[in-house]
Amino acid sequence: MIIFLCTTLPHTNSDLWVNIDQMDKEKVKIHGILSNTHRQAARVNLSFDFPFYGHFLREITVATGGFIYTGDVVHRMLTATQYIAPLMANFDPSVSRNSTVIYFDNGTALVVQWDHVHLQDNYNLGSFTFQATLHNTGRIVFAYKEIPIEVSQISSVNHPVKVGLSDAFVVVHKIQQIPNVRRRTIYEYHRVELTKTKITNSTAVEMMPLPTCLQFTSCSSCISSQINFNCSWCHRLNRCSSGFDRHRQDWVDNSCPDETKDKLCDIIDTTYLYPFTTTIVAKTTSRSKEATAGRDTPSTSHPPTSVPTEGKVENKDLERGHADSAVDRMPGTHPLHIGLILGILLVMLIMVAGVLVTVYVYHHPTSAASLFLIERRPSRWPAMKFRRGSGHPAYAEVEPVGQEKEGFIESEQC
Repeated sequence: MIIFLCTTLPHTNSDLWVNIDQMDKEKVKIHGILSNTHRQAARVNLSFDFPFYGHFLREITVATGGFIYTGDVVHRMLTATQYIAPLMANFDPSVSRNSTVIYFDNGTALVVQWDHVHLQDNYNLGSFTFQATLHNTGRIVFAYKEIPIEVSQISSVNHPVKVGLSDAFVVVHKIQQIPNVRRRTIYEYHRVELTKTKITNSTAVEMMPLPTCLQFTSCSSCISSQINFNCSWCHRLNRCSSGFDRHRQDWVDNSCPDETKDKLCDIIDTTYLYPFTTTIVAKTTSRSKEATAGRDTPSTSHPPTSVPTEGKVENKDLERGHADSAVDRMPGTHPLHIGLILGILLVMLIMVAGVLVTVYVYHHPTSAASLFLIERRPSRWPAMKFRRGSGHPAYAEVEPVGQEKEGFIESEQC
């Protein structure tokens, strides 16, 4: 699944680097808390809608560790997923007075710059200066001015080292043992990892968003779209989706995966409802007469409830009659032996099916069947849960309580 086109420019980034010193001083904000603390994050409101994986954001969270968190729920595992990371590492702006975290919003783009920041666990390596620019078109630019060492050599023992993008959806699970208590589990559905060896001085990376299913607002345009995604229309939500986005829980709770199997719009369903139903009933009747082994051919259609129910009863009666006649024709065969053989065959089929399902889920972790099992058995699958002591670096959120003065924000540290 490709949602962003990435272009690495290994030459000078004079065209993509934003010189904040030449911008309007009133719009340039130096965050006082982030510039003097370690592992802190602060919310920043956008003056425009920023499309990220098809979702429009009006608020992001800037972290001291060289990345931007894009999730709605701020937790202690910001480095796990839902990030825009020009260079995520264990940066500590508090170790140097020259280190600052700056952001600038001109109405159509937001620039966040980590200026002269040092690694906490290796200060002597030198300072890093880089920035991320988010455009209202969804275009993302990573620009690097000072990278003293190869990114691949930065230690990830105390903090993850990542360059790229990631997004996920959050699912809320009810805990049956504890009433009125819910657990949030986050599932990453896409990630963009950039080659770290190409990140050097005066380089830039430009990422252009590709179309997603969420941009289609009508059923006809949704099911006829050809954008390398399996787009489906859900009438209950009046939404087009592939099932892999931040609205995943709404998509499942409203039975959209079952509704979108036919991929038909309301007009088509209404026009062909009666003849379609008549055809299915005729097939059901003919198959009930020909049933000899007690098995019906699966159908992708769903006829009215009353008709198939009657058909199933007739099928059972016919199947029972055929079975009795078969036993009468074979007097030397004991019914107990036949039942034992059928039971053994059934157990073997179930075991083979279980092995095949396990292999399929292992090699297709983002398939509909895998997500179905993941959402219903969350404790048996690898997922990032919001629990303490998970081994991820903890980030505290900074909540501004005052007004901005001379490029600084007066706020209390968490």
